[in-house]
Amino acid sequence: MGVRNYLIEGVSGAGKTTVAEELERRGSHVVHGDRAFAYYGDPESGEPLAQPMNKSEEDAIEWGYQHWIWPLQRVRAILADQSHPVTFFCGGSRNHHLVIDYFDKVFVLEVDPVTLTGRLETRPDDVFGGRPLERTHTFRMLESRSDIPRNAISIIATAPVTRVVDSILSYCDIS
Repeated sequence: MGVRNYLIEGVSGAGKTTVAEELERRGSHVVHGDRAFAYYGDPESGEPLAQPMNKSEEDAIEWGYQHWIWPLQRVRAILADQSHPVTFFCGGSRNHHLVIDYFDKVFVLEVDPVTLTGRLETRPDDVFGGRPLERTHTFRMLESRSDIPRNAISIIATAPVTRVVDSILSYCDIS
């Protein structure tokens, strides 16, 4: 395993990318899971899957969410990399349960519905959460809390990003 590895999760619009960028600004090694290597696949086998074409838009959004995964071999290789004292993985995947035990700590960024509405309403349509049905799905996930990793440490992500990152770092074993 790498020296220290942390996962930062949350619903779309919770601030994962913003937190990742602040961690990078501070010199941390960050893996942008959604941007760097996420793909649609079977959450158990990792087999890549094509999005079904015959689904309603709402069903396609749900299918996409349930099949948004990270390549486990690549994740494990990064987790084992000893060249960085700390690595933060930021993003969401529906197969995190297969690697969650490799992380020293897991954080979930928490936002209230009003803050989330403000963030999602300013997103362009080509970024997840920018379209009305994607926002509806995101609010369902926020309310149900159905995909929060076990043992996650809740971080209130409505404060300025510098304070959010300070809060995360206060839990990390970084000297």
